[in-house]
Amino acid sequence: MGLNVPTKPKEVDVAIRIVFLITLLTLAPSFIMLMTCFTRIVIVFSFLRNALSLQGVPANQLMIGFALFMTFFIMAPTYNKIDRDALQPYNAKQITSTEAYDRAKGHLKDFMLRQARPKDVEFFVGLAKMGPTKVEDIPMSVVIPGFILSELRTGFQMGFLLFIPFILIDFVVAIVLMSLGLLFLPPVTISLPLKILLFVLVDGWTLVVRSLAVSFDM
Repeated sequence: MGLNVPTKPKEVDVAIRIVFLITLLTLAPSFIMLMTCFTRIVIVFSFLRNALSLQGVPANQLMIGFALFMTFFIMAPTYNKIDRDALQPYNAKQITSTEAYDRAKGHLKDFMLRQARPKDVEFFVGLAKMGPTKVEDIPMSVVIPGFILSELRTGFQMGFLLFIPFILIDFVVAIVLMSLGLLFLPPVTISLPLKILLFVLVDGWTLVVRSLAVSFDM
């Protein structure tokens, strides 16, 4: 039983296209997540869990799942524009696949440029040695890393702000235990339930989700 190896140039070209398409589909989820608000959301959730001194709660699957649904919610206006201006006309055979791709790319690029800090995009424009360039002429190869860098920066800034109240609780608990001479008692034993209580009393999840939504101009 032998394998049918393509020998004709046309067959080889089709085989290469299939391999390229499979590779693209495999990497597509990662590309899509990096070009959406997923990065900022999952970073903030990770900082929140560390600030609360919780190692496995919520579970990684739950955090990533919640981050994905938050991403779908926040990106809905952009997805609707892509569906209206690119997918529907393409399905109706009103535009070509290339035009549909350009329109979809344009809406996604607009979203990233709105969220990215100008200096982060300018940083990659400088690295690419493009010189003075209009915003609409900046290629996706520059916009995407600039957007990712900006999302990392914003996520870490929001994470730092989340840490402040919980660090104060750790600090106060440590001072109280030292003043009482209870050096043998780990401070986290007392501070952990106090952190959870504070987070529940102020409706912490709602505050975090609202802050994330507002940070994307929702």
